[in-house]
Amino acid sequence: MISTYLISVSLGVSLAACCGFRVFIPLLIASVAAKFGWLQVSSGFEWLGTIPAIISFALASILEIAAYYIPVVDNFLDTLTTPSSVVAGTVIAASAFVDFDPSLKWTLAIIAGGGTAGIIQAGTGLLRIGSTKFTAGLGNSALATTENFLSLFGTVCALVIPVLMALLFVAAVIGIAYLITTKTKKAVS
Repeated sequence: MISTYLISVSLGVSLAACCGFRVFIPLLIASVAAKFGWLQVSSGFEWLGTIPAIISFALASILEIAAYYIPVVDNFLDTLTTPSSVVAGTVIAASAFVDFDPSLKWTLAIIAGGGTAGIIQAGTGLLRIGSTKFTAGLGNSALATTENFLSLFGTVCALVIPVLMALLFVAAVIGIAYLITTKTKKAVS
């Protein structure tokens, strides 16, 4: 019983973290995995494994990936995708929390899922700002490619080895949060 909850939470947190790199790639992969029975979703999230969801997430993924390769648009997208990644992280985490009491599921999904996605997204957004500043935007396409890879690879790994991926992503979130607070304190001083 405890291992089922551990795997559900690990899976939810890992998938949510991947939404911090790209909003729609984890949703697309989770949708395909749910369709083929590779991912058990919690009650109320059966829609995730439907053909319309797969098509919608595929089109959104293609548009999101392409837009991050357009200079200036990539920085603007970070403004839009920060709240979107929190919502996507919350939804995908809640979908993975199988057999949880609804109030616990949504509380965990908002804090662990949305929080993880938001912090990862904040970190990538700050990296893009730095890349834009130091490379005049020329390094942003390499950053976008890395984010695409991390979102895709991280999502697949989350489905296969959720506990290990959750540990890696929690460490990344702690590191990003530390860097952000350190830089903020220096900027204020």
